[in-house]
Amino acid sequence: MSENTRWSVSVSKETDIAVRIFLAQRGMKKGDLSKFIEEAVKWRVFERTVAAARDKFADLPADALDAVLSEAVAAARQPNAD
Repeated sequence: MSENTRWSVSVSKETDIAVRIFLAQRGMKKGDLSKFIEEAVKWRVFERTVAAARDKFADLPADALDAVLSEAVAAARQPNAD
């Protein structure tokens, strides 16, 4: 089981109400707010990471990008040499 860290965050009253209504409509309880926030943060970090990667390789020709991706996939599929 992972260790939790407590955050103190501030959001607008409108956001608070909207999220609580959203959770309540789906049968979720007050304690589910933390799970919802964690999932939302993970998705946002993922989206930002993907956007940064796309920006970094935007000027790379498609065939060169395919070669880089193929090489990365092949390396990731190699058994661990440790």
